[in-house]
Amino acid sequence: MTKLIFEKSIDGMTGVSVKDENLSVENYGFNPKFLRKEKPVLPQVSELEAMRHFKELSDMNFCVESGFYPLGSCTMKYNPKVNEYLASLDGFTQLHPLQQDEDVQGALELMYKLQEALKEITGMSAVTLQGSAGAHGELCGMMIVKHYFKVNNEPQRKKVIIPDSAHGTNPASAGMCGFEIVKVNSNEKGQVDLTHLKELFEQYKDEIAAIMMTNPNTLGIFEESVSEISKIAHKNGSLLYYDGANLNAIMGITNPKIMGFDIVHLNLHKTFATPHGGGGPGAGPVGVVEKLKDYLPVPVVDFDGTKYFRKYDLKNTIGKIKEFQGNFGVLVKAYCYILMKGKSLKNVSEDAVLNANYLKEILKHYFDLPYDCTCMHEFVLSGNRQKEKGVHTLEIAKRLMDYKFHPPTVYFPLIVPEALMIEPTESENKQRLDEFAEAMIKIAKEAESDPQSVLEAPHNTPVKRVDETNAARHLDLRYKPEG
Repeated sequence: MTKLIFEKSIDGMTGVSVKDENLSVENYGFNPKFLRKEKPVLPQVSELEAMRHFKELSDMNFCVESGFYPLGSCTMKYNPKVNEYLASLDGFTQLHPLQQDEDVQGALELMYKLQEALKEITGMSAVTLQGSAGAHGELCGMMIVKHYFKVNNEPQRKKVIIPDSAHGTNPASAGMCGFEIVKVNSNEKGQVDLTHLKELFEQYKDEIAAIMMTNPNTLGIFEESVSEISKIAHKNGSLLYYDGANLNAIMGITNPKIMGFDIVHLNLHKTFATPHGGGGPGAGPVGVVEKLKDYLPVPVVDFDGTKYFRKYDLKNTIGKIKEFQGNFGVLVKAYCYILMKGKSLKNVSEDAVLNANYLKEILKHYFDLPYDCTCMHEFVLSGNRQKEKGVHTLEIAKRLMDYKFHPPTVYFPLIVPEALMIEPTESENKQRLDEFAEAMIKIAKEAESDPQSVLEAPHNTPVKRVDETNAARHLDLRYKPEG
């Protein structure tokens, strides 16, 4: 075998020994045309060395368990390990999605009760659990909007109004459903500009299908005029859509129904544990008001007083948006989280808001704060002050890694130049928040006195500065041995 240029490879080393002469291609019915013509070129290592290799890689990774993860708008909270244990029970993991309803009553009961809990939390009348994640939930919601106006014979409603501070998935989801995007500006308070919104409704009138909003918005600011916005939309016959990415700020305090929303998607993998920092899976349930119940994708889980069952007979359903019933493991963990918290879900939001305001009040003296007001669960700073010294937000984020903190979201929302979007969540205690604030203050001072140390960061991470543009344009995802 060709000698590999590979850290741990030793010629002749192996982690397995297969000597059973009965193991043959013919015995297992493999078609020979699918077999390799040459042996694969792989590292030659023992099982122990392979395990050590992956353990070392794991230790290099950053996660909520290893440090503070203030990723704005992503709600990277701690995921209780009891949730993982319960989701791994055989009664859940050994099910098959094609089993008959009578054989999976426990799973269906959990899903039904989760639907009921989400209905209470959001104020909606009906919920589907099919969505794979937030953007998928958005797509489902906008499909419902489109089908609603088709059924009601209003095909001219092809425009969706979206704030300039919105998550990028909002216009993407609406656009995928064939809607035309109309931007509404933010005002000096960082909220939807009512004057501009009214002008748009006057200009487009019955062409407007919906408004998509996040409340609190991506600046972490509560939209004070949301009730008036709802009245404007409904008077025009339009629908109001709630992006639930920031629900962590309002649970038990208010809900989308009270605000006047018709459709809401939730991110179970954010608000109700199972943070998605590892890339998934997620869950994006969608809730709707009474008049939209029959538009949900099928099946929904129902209960007739005796048994739980999958219900398919919804008159105006948009059909199916995912195979089977969604990412079941995430649903289990979310239901566990809700049961654990119960009425104290309100405390979750109150603590998240308190933590964000605490950090904001400390850091606003060292970074620009475009909207200096009481925030909700997150806030957005600007690195403009540091930019004048030649230090951009990206450098601030990379330098923060040297202090053992995950960088916050940067350069979003787009309406804030050099944005640093910080969401501490309710998981972090005051000591950890103080440590983070101290690191941010040190970096701000370094940008004044020693900007080069920030520009060259990170200094002590396993991977130093990389050419991100080149990496994105020329992906290298496959190991290719040399020699």
